[in-house]
Amino acid sequence: MASGFSYTGGRSRCFAYWQEFSKCYAEADAPSQCRLQADDYLECLHHTKEIARAKAVKAEFIKQAEHHAKEGRKVADVLADGVIVGVGLIQRDQGGEGKHK
Repeated sequence: MASGFSYTGGRSRCFAYWQEFSKCYAEADAPSQCRLQADDYLECLHHTKEIARAKAVKAEFIKQAEHHAKEGRKVADVLADGVIVGVGLIQRDQGGEGKHK
């Protein structure tokens, strides 16, 4: 954190984590005592754990899509039906029979 200011001039999104880390570092006898605060601050800056989790979720989704494709469904149908996050509010017509009233 070079300046502590965001692009809009206010506090940066990770400023609270930086304050926790700097307070711990100032009071600690050894820097290794502040590893948790440092990890929180670095995660806020770089999102490494968040990105790794998103990649794992995407890999599992692709794995399940390939499994459904092997069961006989077309890959395009699997990808069109499934999204990584779905709440089930919209149901697709099965068999392509779209009846309009």
